Amino acid sequence: MGEMSEVGRLVLLGAPLGNPADASARFREVLATADVVAAEDTRRLARLARDLDVTVPGRIVSYFEGNEERRTPELVEVLTAGYTVALVTDGGMPSVSDPGYRLVRAALDAGVPVTAAPGPSAVTTALALSGLPCDRFCFEGFLPRTPGARRSRLRALAAEERTLVLFEAPHRIAGALADLAAAFGPDRPAALCRELTKTYEEVVRRPLGELAEWAAAGDPRGEITLVVAGAPPVAAARPDDDTLRAAVAGREAAGLSRRDAITEVATEYGLRRRDVYSVVHS
Repeated sequence: MGEMSEVGRLVLLGAPLGNPADASARFREVLATADVVAAEDTRRLARLARDLDVTVPGRIVSYFEGNEERRTPELVEVLTAGYTVALVTDGGMPSVSDPGYRLVRAALDAGVPVTAAPGPSAVTTALALSGLPCDRFCFEGFLPRTPGARRSRLRALAAEERTLVLFEAPHRIAGALADLAAAFGPDRPAALCRELTKTYEEVVRRPLGELAEWAAAGDPRGEITLVVAGAPPVAAARPDDDTLRAAVAGREAAGLSRRDAITEVATEYGLRRRDVYSVVHS
């Protein structure tokens, strides 16, 4: 490792999803200058560095789901000693359904600055390509692996009005889509994004029922990000006329003018003011 500074630093590197050309200039710079590079897959990192024509002079260590609990304290020791540690996963941003959160939390607790060289994200890339609303969305990561737990999670998400973004493994995607169609309805729009930015990139935009049939018949391979339209908003039932009159009368009794009482009731029930006025004066 190079000469240490007074304060170490953890840098999260947004790695290309598949196309090395998506690596940023900062990504290359940090790889070439970090004292330690913690990689989810050291062989994949070596291949990426060759593709980018970047020499990694720092010490390279593995950091993946199976060893992160043990390796995190070791890396924190390096950070508190004043060295720079770069964290890189197989693709996208560390911590987002990838190793990283544990180290970020430990570094912050130790008073070590944490920064990022942002880069590609399968979440936002798939969302943008899906053709579904992007103004509000939620990311659910990987669904539970067992069918019972997966169906329970999906039942809880069925009424979510925001667009959903999910990760899923190829060998589970057919079952997951079948459960999604059952929980959300077969007509819910969705997009299956496969091998983003790679040679065989594919985006299949179909209702969930059709996607489930397509996946069952075709056995899709590669890294999969699934985008599902949110549930349509449920219109509140219009209260009957007696309920509206009583609501206005109650507000008048509390001291509001009839005009203000009608306005409040119309707002509460999502009705036009003139409709409430007509009911009260009928």
